[in-house]
Amino acid sequence: MAEEQKPKAVVEEQKKQVKRLYRSKKDKVLGGVCGGIAEYFGIDPVLVRVGWVLGTLISMGLGIIGYIVCWIIIPEKPE
Repeated sequence: MAEEQKPKAVVEEQKKQVKRLYRSKKDKVLGGVCGGIAEYFGIDPVLVRVGWVLGTLISMGLGIIGYIVCWIIIPEKPE
């Protein structure tokens, strides 16, 4: 039983579609970092925010520095 072959154009289009990490514009509380991470992984932004806060508390504030670095490095989602 042969597997169904996809048209060449569809395969090439799928290769062109690269998933990119952006800061969110719609799920933005401070800089949109947690909202962007949530969009990238397809999860609720509240879960990312709670995880980030817990990580910040456990690491004695390193999450704040990490957030600022991500805010600078991760580009805002284009229109």
